[in-house]
Amino acid sequence: MYAKNCLRFTALYFFLFVSSLMFAQKATESEAMKAPTKLVVGVVVDQMRYDYLTRFWDQYSEGGFKRLVHGGFVAKNHHFNYAPTSTGPGHASVYTGTTPATHGIIGNDFFDIASGSMVYCAGDDQYASVGVSSDEGKMSPHRLLTSTMTDQLRLHYKNKAKVISISVKDRGAVLPGGHMANAAYWFVGGEQGLWVTSTYYMDALPKWVADFNAQQSIAQYKKPWNLLYNEKKYDLSVADDNLYEGPFKGEQKPVFPHDLPALWNQNGGYGILRATPYGNSMLTDFALEALKQEDLGQDKTPDFLAISYSSTDYVGHQFGVDSKEVQDTYLRLDLEIARLLKALDRQVGTGQYTLFLTADHAAIPVPAYLQDQKIPAGYVEANAIKQGIDQFVQDRFGAGLVS
Repeated sequence: MYAKNCLRFTALYFFLFVSSLMFAQKATESEAMKAPTKLVVGVVVDQMRYDYLTRFWDQYSEGGFKRLVHGGFVAKNHHFNYAPTSTGPGHASVYTGTTPATHGIIGNDFFDIASGSMVYCAGDDQYASVGVSSDEGKMSPHRLLTSTMTDQLRLHYKNKAKVISISVKDRGAVLPGGHMANAAYWFVGGEQGLWVTSTYYMDALPKWVADFNAQQSIAQYKKPWNLLYNEKKYDLSVADDNLYEGPFKGEQKPVFPHDLPALWNQNGGYGILRATPYGNSMLTDFALEALKQEDLGQDKTPDFLAISYSSTDYVGHQFGVDSKEVQDTYLRLDLEIARLLKALDRQVGTGQYTLFLTADHAAIPVPAYLQDQKIPAGYVEANAIKQGIDQFVQDRFGAGLVS
């Protein structure tokens, strides 16, 4: 499908614990020597299951997921052997190439023995917010115990390689950027909808980020969420009106169309966009601005742009993996990937960049839905387990040992 000098990218797709998919360039060694990579683009799709690729295949465009598959290498059996999986450990494992026992990010939140308290994987009170007055910018990668591929790029090129990491989620930006990123940016909702960072990276936002925030291009996404295509095309998902999904606050039923403007104030203003496909669109907007303003891939020293699409995870948690909302989100994400690839072709050059696409973790169907389909399933009651352990310890060793 592609000529020898056509797009060169690597797209890696794996779920921790399930199976994986990887796309790599189809180029000879001599071609690689002639056209060295000027930019590496790492794309993580939060909560993407392997079967989303095959399940919605016939409805994807030729320029998104299909372009990656047809133009790259697909590895279906790659995984990192650890559990449980979640966003923090998943991103850390992707970018360090190792597991939580080694890189230290064992959960989104976890108990820290040194401090004797629960901690957030990217939280760091030693640093202040940049671009917002709230505490949502108090982040750093200090809990990450190993280096990342982005760190190694910076080390190899003696800090001449530029690393920019972005995500709607703070941890989805901080962890891929590693310890040496030039910048990591994440999204804060509320009345304005801002891209922010931490003093770990800088003392003030670059002019281009401040200008991007001020332009309020994000306002275009304050609109109802309707299906992208005719509802008949969504027959691979469950009925829209069902018992397995959660409505937005103020919404009577979790069904299309979702009137986001009417639900705005009850759901954190621009924060509601996180749980819609528009969250992926605004991330692509910001990524393309970063690509342009930071001059990524414009010289002989390769740069790295880390992008984590987080809205897929929010939508999956809100509506479930079998929902029409999830299907619609992936059909729209396919178009975002196509938009990203076109911009990379134009600004960096076809065959001049390497791209991988992966997931940080997957998800299971709603247990209640599985039960209704006569599949053995259920929910783990963590408090009941804790109470049982507490009672066992007291019975065996005496009262007072468990607080």
